[in-house]
Amino acid sequence: MRAWSSARFGIPLPQGHRFPIQKYALVRDLVIRRGLLPPEAVEEPGPAAWEDLVLVHQQPYLDAIHDGTLDSIAARRLGFPWSPELRERSLRTVQGTIEAAHDAISEGAGVNLAGGTHHAFPDRGEGFCVFNDAAVAIRALQRDGLIRRAAIVDLDVHQGNGTARIFAGDDAIFTFSLHGEKNYPFHKEESSLDVGLPDGCEDQAYLDILERHLADVLECSDPDLVLYLAGADPYAGDRFGRLRLSRAGLRERDRMVFQACRSRGLPVVMTLSGGYALDVTDIAQIHADTLSELLACYA
Repeated sequence: MRAWSSARFGIPLPQGHRFPIQKYALVRDLVIRRGLLPPEAVEEPGPAAWEDLVLVHQQPYLDAIHDGTLDSIAARRLGFPWSPELRERSLRTVQGTIEAAHDAISEGAGVNLAGGTHHAFPDRGEGFCVFNDAAVAIRALQRDGLIRRAAIVDLDVHQGNGTARIFAGDDAIFTFSLHGEKNYPFHKEESSLDVGLPDGCEDQAYLDILERHLADVLECSDPDLVLYLAGADPYAGDRFGRLRLSRAGLRERDRMVFQACRSRGLPVVMTLSGGYALDVTDIAQIHADTLSELLACYA
């Protein structure tokens, strides 16, 4: 198995910016140091093609990202200042998920050590998400005749509002979001299935709710491919998560998802999604744990 990493492509951020861009390099290095994958199995994606992005995103928005003409309101909503580095990294993040999706179709599982940018809408970016990588990957694979149907299992602590909007009314794509009910985004979109959790939700309650819904999601969606957004932000030590899951609880969450997919013969794509722990090494450890659980099921 291999993983795709765009960690080499950083973005310039103001001092004190709350997005932990350094986590991607930490995850890549930790995956290798823990022996989960050898260095040669961690590959670097090229930039996504603009003709793939237009399958999901509207041309005026793509032009603004390409040319650096985002206005101040759009940049504030996105949460990042525009830069050529932001454009380059965002393109490679999307391509990492496209590559991982191809790996999943051919090998059973694929890994992007980035991605999960589920707040990106067709006409705008939000919440540190420039392009919606899962949506672009799905549309590209559908166009190429590799899949007809897909399920998105979004276990980031924040609802995948952009993803829900993109696939609204599309019966071929099932969007499942298990998230903090009172957390960002404060206006929720309508996924195929939304399950909102109360602040302070702990391991057992979370896992019971996930178990209650996961089998039904996979059965009724009848997917050719599952995209799993394995957010690290339900962690008790997350600055913005407002839930109380332990690292062990998050590992069990991951194990449940991968075993449910594997037992049904479903190819799965792992992406990282969010994580904002006070100690960035905690975020990296959680993401590496997710990969470890994937390898235990699929390698």
